[in-house]
Amino acid sequence: MYQLSERTLGDWLEHWAQVSPDREYIVYSDRDLRFTWKQFNERVDDMARGLIAIGVTKGTHVGLWAQNVPDWLTFLYACAKIGAVCITVNTNYKQNELEYLCKDSDMHTLCLTDGTWESNYVDMTYTMLPELRECQRGHLESKRFPKLKNVVYIGQEKYRGMYNTAEILLLGENTDDDEFLRLRKSVTCHDVVNMQYTSGTTGFPKGVMLTHYNIANDGFLTGEHMKFTQDDKLCVCVPLFHCFGVVLATMNCLTHGCTEVVVERFDPLVTLASVHKERCTALYGVPTMFIAELNHPMFDMFDLSCLRTGIMAGSLCPIELMRKVEEKMYLHVTSVYGLTESSPGMSQTRIDDPDEVRYTTVGRDYEFVDVKVLDPETNKEVPVGVQGEMCCKGFNVMKGYYKNPEATAEVIDENGYLHSGDLGVKDENGNYRITGRIKDMIIRGGENIYPREIEEFLYHLPGVRDVQVAGVPSKKYGEEVGAFIILDDGAKLTEEEVRDWCRGKIARYKIPKYVFFVKEYPLTGSGKIQKFKLRELSLKLCEEQGIEVI
Repeated sequence: MYQLSERTLGDWLEHWAQVSPDREYIVYSDRDLRFTWKQFNERVDDMARGLIAIGVTKGTHVGLWAQNVPDWLTFLYACAKIGAVCITVNTNYKQNELEYLCKDSDMHTLCLTDGTWESNYVDMTYTMLPELRECQRGHLESKRFPKLKNVVYIGQEKYRGMYNTAEILLLGENTDDDEFLRLRKSVTCHDVVNMQYTSGTTGFPKGVMLTHYNIANDGFLTGEHMKFTQDDKLCVCVPLFHCFGVVLATMNCLTHGCTEVVVERFDPLVTLASVHKERCTALYGVPTMFIAELNHPMFDMFDLSCLRTGIMAGSLCPIELMRKVEEKMYLHVTSVYGLTESSPGMSQTRIDDPDEVRYTTVGRDYEFVDVKVLDPETNKEVPVGVQGEMCCKGFNVMKGYYKNPEATAEVIDENGYLHSGDLGVKDENGNYRITGRIKDMIIRGGENIYPREIEEFLYHLPGVRDVQVAGVPSKKYGEEVGAFIILDDGAKLTEEEVRDWCRGKIARYKIPKYVFFVKEYPLTGSGKIQKFKLRELSLKLCEEQGIEVI
């Protein structure tokens, strides 16, 4: 019989450091970097003391903007041990999005890497904080971001106005233990430990406040549904900033004492090689990741017979793809359904469910979670087989949106049920199928995209009178972003000019792949725009213009 645990993330880490100190916890196979539970716990403690030395304390907001680098998890657990809140920053963010998040989250310390091939995080941070170029580290006084006091570079390089990892660790080694121990004892499982920004069901991105209790227990039950033990090795190639990585993967490993084999940034070859070399027993990914692995020209060179289970989630999972993964990669696929606000799992297929259940449903309720399909109009539960809104109540429901009680009240009703905005059906065996969405959210390859955010951005493009953004069906990503633009009289714009306006300002995955210039929008009798008809219109326009939808 399962039980919910009141251990904090720090409690879990220290538990395994004592029980199995010499077992491997974190492995980077491509560079043969390995940490045992004991080694990693000691590094986390040094990092925590170092953060205290630069003013981080209980309740402080610390941003983490990085790919899956080796110290990503060190910073997460260091924050967790002293009661600080780790704000995971999307690695695809551009200048506008970064500045919005730093301001809205009241960030105190920002930890970052160099960035990606298309985004230089250091340059973007200097653009946001020009004062950094003139100040000593730890003495930042920003006019636009008065609460932001420190920037930490995750690595050995030195940048003006920034600490680096080595300096934080050195400060930690030379900092008195008293304050660390005081803070460590003050942390409870119901404290917020992680804040992830999501568009939720309405408006611009909001900070979802998740507690130790939320994410540790969600990760634990996810692992139980796949029968995880200390002997498992999970290959994590999904981004850690996302709930998929930080909860379903990392919290699973943390609560089961197993090994986390991390891939810094997804590459099908590195992923396959890591599974082969480390004899991983589990693998996660969104559908496009599994497709890339299966179609890699060197796929047959790797022995994947060690795999036994995994999760395919993040977007629509094609039945044929799941069958092919099971046949060629040997693992029994499970699916998790939920959203960031539900930590994220509310339902999951189990490893020993029949193929038909695992391929065609998102499983049944997590233990200690009450999932209901409610009528969107009456808020009453609908009968089995009848479509309604997927809602849940339980340990997994977020503490709320940061500084936004109004938005919180819009998604958590008076009975405590979190409303997902997704439509689903419950079958006679208690399994759920997702059938559609009430909200306008676009889900592209596992990334949630809220149309209004892009619409507001495109309104500033000269020549645009009106713009509506909707999802366009995609075989590869599930959905792509489509922009339907009405131009000012006499204005002329091309599709590429619209995309050029976006580049470098918003994340690449939000840039419209399809741009349609239209004269009017489909409306309801009351004059409201019917976004679901824009989706249908996109297919018609693509056909008329000879555009292949991929």
